Amino acid sequence: MQPTKREKKTIARNRSARHEYFIDETFEAGLVLTGTEVRSLRERACQITDAFCLVRGHEIWLHGVHIHPYSNGGVWNVDPDRKRKLLMHRHQIDYLDGKLRQKGLALVPLELYFDDHNRVKLCLGLARGKKLYDKRADMARRDSDREVARAIKEMSR
Repeated sequence: MQPTKREKKTIARNRSARHEYFIDETFEAGLVLTGTEVRSLRERACQITDAFCLVRGHEIWLHGVHIHPYSNGGVWNVDPDRKRKLLMHRHQIDYLDGKLRQKGLALVPLELYFDDHNRVKLCLGLARGKKLYDKRADMARRDSDREVARAIKEMSR
C-alpha cells in the first residue's frame, strides 16, 4: 500500500498580485524562519499583500511580510516585520538577478504554504506591471465570461 501524498496547505495568498502584474514565470523558494514563526504560521495566517523581494549580494531577501507573533512565544518571538532570507539554488538566484536588472520586472510573492514535507515554501512570480487599461480589459473579460456562464445556466433550465 502506497502512502498518500499530502496536498500543500496554503497559509496566505497574494490575490492582488495577479491584478497588479502580468506573471511571466513562477519559482518556489524556502524561507529561513525561527521556530516561533513556524508555530505562528500553523496557528493563523500571515499577511503578504505588500511584500516584495530584493536580490542583494547573491541572496534573495523577502521584505514586507508580517508574521504575527506566536501567542505562547514569550521572549522568543522575533520582530514580525523583519526581512527574511529566501533559499534558492545559486543558478536560480543569478538568473533572477539578471532578469530583475531589466526595466519593469519585479519579484512578487504569490503564495505562502506548507509543502508535503511540512516545510514553509513561498511561490514567487517574475512579474511585469500592468497599466490601467490592462486592468480594465481583464475586468471586462471577467464580466463577459460571467454573463456567458449565466446565459448557459439559464438555457439549461
